[in-house]
Amino acid sequence: MNFTVNRRVRGRARLTRFAATGYSQRSIMKREWITDALRIRRVEETFLRLFAEGRLNGTVHTCIGQEFSALAFAGGLRPGDAVVSNHRCHGHYLAFTGDLAGLVAELTGKAAGVCGGIGSSQHLCRDGFFSNGIQGGTAPVAAGLAMARKLRGGGDIAVVFLGDGTLGEGVVYEVLNMASKWELPLLLVCERNRYAQSTPTERTIAGDILARAEAFAIPTFHSATADPDALMADAARSIRQVRETGRPAFHLVETNRLAPHSKGDDDRDPAELAACRAQDPLCRLEAAEPDTFSALAEAADREIRAVLDGLEGAPALAPAEYARVADPDPAPRWVPAEPSERRQADLLHACLAERMAANPETLLLGEDIAAPYGGAFKITRDLSDRFPGRVVSTPISEAGFTGIGCGLALGGFRPVVEIMFGDFVLLALDQLVNHASKFHHMYNGRATCPLILRTPMGGGRGYGPTHSQSLEKFLAGIDNVVLCALNSLVDPALIYKKVFEREHPTVVVEHKLDYGRRIAARTAPGYVAERTAGGWPWARVRPRSSRPDVTLVTHGGMADAAVAALAPLFRDHGVKAELLVPSRLCPLDARPILDSTAVTGRLVTIEEGSGFAGIGAEVAAVVAERSARPVRVRRIAAEPLPIPSVRELEDRVLPTTRSIIRTVSEFLS
Repeated sequence: MNFTVNRRVRGRARLTRFAATGYSQRSIMKREWITDALRIRRVEETFLRLFAEGRLNGTVHTCIGQEFSALAFAGGLRPGDAVVSNHRCHGHYLAFTGDLAGLVAELTGKAAGVCGGIGSSQHLCRDGFFSNGIQGGTAPVAAGLAMARKLRGGGDIAVVFLGDGTLGEGVVYEVLNMASKWELPLLLVCERNRYAQSTPTERTIAGDILARAEAFAIPTFHSATADPDALMADAARSIRQVRETGRPAFHLVETNRLAPHSKGDDDRDPAELAACRAQDPLCRLEAAEPDTFSALAEAADREIRAVLDGLEGAPALAPAEYARVADPDPAPRWVPAEPSERRQADLLHACLAERMAANPETLLLGEDIAAPYGGAFKITRDLSDRFPGRVVSTPISEAGFTGIGCGLALGGFRPVVEIMFGDFVLLALDQLVNHASKFHHMYNGRATCPLILRTPMGGGRGYGPTHSQSLEKFLAGIDNVVLCALNSLVDPALIYKKVFEREHPTVVVEHKLDYGRRIAARTAPGYVAERTAGGWPWARVRPRSSRPDVTLVTHGGMADAAVAALAPLFRDHGVKAELLVPSRLCPLDARPILDSTAVTGRLVTIEEGSGFAGIGAEVAAVVAERSARPVRVRRIAAEPLPIPSVRELEDRVLPTTRSIIRTVSEFLS
C-alpha cells in the first residue's frame, strides 16, 4: 500500500479516472488535492484514536487543518530535494515520501516503521526527509542541507517547515542572515496557526512576520490553506523561484490547527474552533457535498485499515538491534614518542591542509577563519587561498553555523566547524545534544552526521572569565559524540587521523598554550616518553628503570605542567610518578590507567576545569568500579570561580606545576 501524492506523478492517472464525470482539468486537479488532503486528515484522526486506545506510545502531534500546506510544498518537490520538518510532521512526510505503511508502523512501534519505531511521531527520516521536535534548531540543519545541494549543483533545494511560535528562537534569524548572504537554495515555510502550543502567538511574537525575512533581503510570499487553488499556485511559484535563482525565499501560510496541540490538550474557545472549521476546505466540502466527502473518506479509511491489519502481530525492534556506536580500541602497544621541532599550531595547520587536499568534500566553517586573518590562532591561515570556496568565514552565529555543519554532514560532506574560543561552544550545545548526537540513532541508522567541531580551550593567557575556561565536562556527557583533546606529547595528526575516520560527531579540544609548544619537547631526567601505536593515541611518561609510586592522569594543556612536575617530585620529595595522557576522553578506554594503578595503588587526576562532575571524577569512578585492588584517589582541578585576568590570581585559580607538586607530595606523605 503506497500513499503517493506528488501531483506530477498522479495527474495523468487522475485525468483518466475522472474523465467520465464531466470535470474540467482544473477541477480534476482540485479533486486530487482534496483526496490527498482528506487522506492525510484521516490518517491523523486514526492516530488520535489509536492513542486514546493506548495503542501508541509517547505523544502525537497532528496537522489536522494544515494538510494543504503539506501538499503544496512537500508534495511539490522532486527527488533530490530535502525537507526538514518539526513535531507536526506527518502530513509533510506523507506528501513528500508517500510512505503510509512506514509512518503507521513507526507510530505503532513496529520494526517495519520508517525508523524502527525509535523516532515515533516527531522523528522521521527517509529519502531526504528529516524531522525533529526541537523548535528552531531544525532551521540551520535545513540551511546546511541547502548548502550541500548548492555545492553539488543540479538545482535541488531544501524546504524547512516552521511554526509561527518558532519565530521566538534566535537561531532562526541566524539562518535568515546566512541563507541570504550565502545565497542558499532554502525555502522557509512558516505555517501560522496563531498558537505556540496553548499560547496565542499574538502575545509572544511582536511585529510583522514577513518583515522579518524582508529585513534580510529575502523575497516573501503569503498564502492561506483556506484557498487551496491560490496556495498551490503560490507554492509552485516560491519553489520555482528558489530553484531557479538558487537563493532563499520565505513563504508565510495562514492556516488553522483544528485538533489539539497534542493528544487532547486543547482549551480554546469552542466558538473560535467553529470559526476555524468554517474556513477549512475539507469541512466546507463535508457540509456542501456530504456524499462526496463520505465516499472519499471511506476510501482513505479502507487504505488505512489495510495497513493496520497488515501490522497486526508485526514485531517490534529487538533490543539487540538498538545499540551504541562501536568505537573500540586495540590493546595498548607502547612505542617511543617522536619529538618534533615544529609547533603544534603548524602541525595542525598542515594536517587540515592534507585532509582538505585528500577529500574535496572537507569544508571548514568558523568565524574569521578565511585569509588573511586565518582564525584567532592562525590555524587556518592561507587555506582559503589554497582551497577556494571551501573555507567559509561565518557571522558570529555559533548555533547557526554549527547547525549548518550538521546539515552539510547529513548531506554527505565532511564539515570541520571551528568555535573561536571554547567558552562559546555552549551557544552551539543544542546542535550537538539535540541534533548531531541524535540523528543516527533516532533515525535507526538511516543517517550519519560526521560533524567535526574543534575549539581552543584553557587559560594561562590572561584572557579572563569568558575566554579562559576549560568546559570539557559539559561536552563529555553527550552520548554518541566522541570528545578528544590534543596535548603537547602527541602529534595532532595522529589524533585527527582517528577523527576523520569517524562517521559520527566528534569534538576536538585544543589548548591555547599548546599551539606554541613543540611536540614532546619537555623532558624529565630519568623518565621515558612514549605513545600508543594504533587506535586513539595515549601518551605516557614513566620512570626509566623503576616502579612508579603514583599514577597521574591528565589531558590537554595540563600535560605540559604535569611533565614539568615529574623531576621536582622525585628530586625534592622522592616521588616517582607515571603520567598518562589520553587523547579520547569520551568514551574513555581505561585500560592504561587500570594497568598503572594496579602497580601504584594511588591515582591523582589533574584537569584545568573545575572538579565537580569533571573528567577527573569520571576517571576516578571508572577506576573504583573496575580495579581489582583498592586505589586511593586525589583530584586536582581549578577553583570553582570565574577565571581572573590578573596573572597572580589566575595562577591561584588554575592548577599549575607548583600546585601539582604540592598536592601529589602531600597525598603520598
